[in-house]
Amino acid sequence: MRIPILKLHNYLLVSIQIDLDDQTAIEFQEDLLNKIHKSGATGVVIDLTSVDIIDSFIAKVLGDVVSMSDLMGAKVVLTGIQPAVAMTLIDLGIHMQNVPTALDLEQGLIKLRLELEE
Repeated sequence: MRIPILKLHNYLLVSIQIDLDDQTAIEFQEDLLNKIHKSGATGVVIDLTSVDIIDSFIAKVLGDVVSMSDLMGAKVVLTGIQPAVAMTLIDLGIHMQNVPTALDLEQGLIKLRLELEE
């Protein structure tokens, strides 16, 4: 199942509403990078509110998506990270210090706008 990627002005909005398996995560990575390339988006908000569990592979793919998007000129803000997901990321040694985060999609859009103004 593909994860929908919506375009809003010069941003892309992604709300992950399904359980991520390895194949879906890889497809999402490819889809997002292609959409950044085709749309020329300068920012991406990835909402993880519905993601309750994350494993090491999904965490790596998520970190890679952030890095790859940055290489393509699109700043990423992660929103809605659940406590269990945050704990798992830290337990796995995945620290996203340079990745802006926000509690929800609305705050994520505000943060993205501020990040791009700097």
